[in-house]
Amino acid sequence: MATERSPGFKLFFAGLIGLVLAIPLMMVFALSWDRQEQANTAQTSIAAGWGGPQVVVGPVLVIPYTTDNVETVTENGQQTTRTVRVQRELFLSPEKNAMKTDLRPERKKKSIYESVLFVAENSGSARFALPADFARYGIPRDSLNLAGAELRFGISDARGLQADSKVQVNGTALELQPGKGLAASGNSGFFTFIDWDGATPLNVSYSYAFRGNKSLTMVPRGKETSWEVKSTWPSPSFAGDFLPTKRTISDKGFSSTHKVTNLALGQSLVLKEDLGMPQLEGGYVAPMVASSASAQPVGGPSQAATIGLIEPVDLYSQVDRSVKYGFLFIGFTFLAFLMFDVVGGAKVAAAEYLLTGAGLVLFFVMLLAFAEVIGFTWAYLLAGGAITGLLTAYSAAVLKSWLRARVIGGLLVGLYATLYVLLNLEAYALIIGSVLLFIALAVVMWATRHIDWGAKRGAEEASASGA
Repeated sequence: MATERSPGFKLFFAGLIGLVLAIPLMMVFALSWDRQEQANTAQTSIAAGWGGPQVVVGPVLVIPYTTDNVETVTENGQQTTRTVRVQRELFLSPEKNAMKTDLRPERKKKSIYESVLFVAENSGSARFALPADFARYGIPRDSLNLAGAELRFGISDARGLQADSKVQVNGTALELQPGKGLAASGNSGFFTFIDWDGATPLNVSYSYAFRGNKSLTMVPRGKETSWEVKSTWPSPSFAGDFLPTKRTISDKGFSSTHKVTNLALGQSLVLKEDLGMPQLEGGYVAPMVASSASAQPVGGPSQAATIGLIEPVDLYSQVDRSVKYGFLFIGFTFLAFLMFDVVGGAKVAAAEYLLTGAGLVLFFVMLLAFAEVIGFTWAYLLAGGAITGLLTAYSAAVLKSWLRARVIGGLLVGLYATLYVLLNLEAYALIIGSVLLFIALAVVMWATRHIDWGAKRGAEEASASGA
C-alpha cells in the first residue's frame, strides 16, 4: 500500500496554497482601488461646469482708508526716510448676520457612476455699524473713504452662481458687480458699491443661489452669526471648527442650526487684514481661485462650519473591507476540507484546494463588478449565492458525499452572513471576529485531539494489519 503524507504535512501544504492565494486577493484589492479612482474621475467630470465644493462668507463691508507709511530708501548711497500716503482697506464685519440655506440635492449619472450635486438658496439679513470705540483701532475716522465702501460676498466657485441674486441696503435694491470676494473664498464672489455716512446703521438683506457638490462651508464673520440649513438629503456630515447647536436628521432630510459669536471666533469686528481660506478637513476642500483683485495682506486662516453630502453607503470602502476578510474565507474552507481529509478519510488534492480558493477569490471580483451596477447588498447576495452553489456542487465531487458538501455549503452561508454583519457593525467587528475565531479554534482542537500529526496513515494501517 502506498504511504500517504502525514496530517501535519497536509496542514502545511494547505496553508502554503492559502498563502499563494494572497496574490490574487491583493490584485482584487488593487482592482477595487482602481475602480474607485475611475469613479472619482467620473464624478469630477459630472461636476465640471456645475460648481465645486463651496465656501461662502459674508457679507463684509470693505472701507478704503488712507494712512501714512514710513519707508526707508537708498538714494546716492544715502539712506533716506520718508513718509508716503497709501490707501488700504478696512474690513468691517456685521454686528449680526442671520442666514438661511435651502440645500437641494440632485443626483447626476454618467455611465454607471453617480455624483451628488446640490443647489443652495441663501437668504439672510445683516446689520452694520461703526463700533462706538472705533478710535481704539488706531484709524482716524476722517481717513475713511465711506463713499467708496463696498459690500462683499464671498463664494469660492462663482461659476455656480445663479441668476436673480439680490441685495438691498436700507430698503434700496443695489446693482451687483462680479468679483472682489473675500480671501476666505479665494477672492471669488460678488460685491456692490455702498455710499455710507457711517453715522446710521446699514441694514442689509440679501438672497442668492448657487450650485456646488460634495460640501458647503460657511465662514462666520461678525459679532453674532446664525446659520439655519434645511435639506432633503438624509445623510449629512457635520465638520469644521463649529458643529451645529441643534440638528434633526431623518429619512426625509435634515435641518441644522449654527450659532457663533465673535467671542468664539476670537475676532474683532474691525480688521485691517482679511482672513484667509479655512483649513478644511474630511476631503472637503474648496478650490483655490487665483485673483489679483486684492493686494491686501491676508491674516491667518478663517474658522468655518462644513456640511457634507455623503453617500449613505460607499460601496468601494465596503468592498475593500470585505476583501480584507478574504483570508478568513479561505482559511475556514480549507480547514473544513482538511478535517474531512484527516478525520473523515476523504482525499483532497492540491489542485482541488487551489480551485476552491480561486472560487472564493472570484466572489470578491463579482461583488465589485455587480455592486457598481445594482448596489452593494444585491451584489453581495448574488455573488455569495453563486459562489456558494458552485463550491457546494464541487465539494460533492471532491469529498465524494453530498452530506459533506452540504456541510461546506452551510459553512459558506454562515461565513457570508457573518461577513455582512461585520461590514454593517463596524464598531463591534473586532469583538465578533475574535469570538468566532476562538470558537473555530476550539472546535478544531477538539476534533483533532487524537490525531498524531506526524504519523502516516499508510504506515499505521500496515502496522495494524501486521499485528
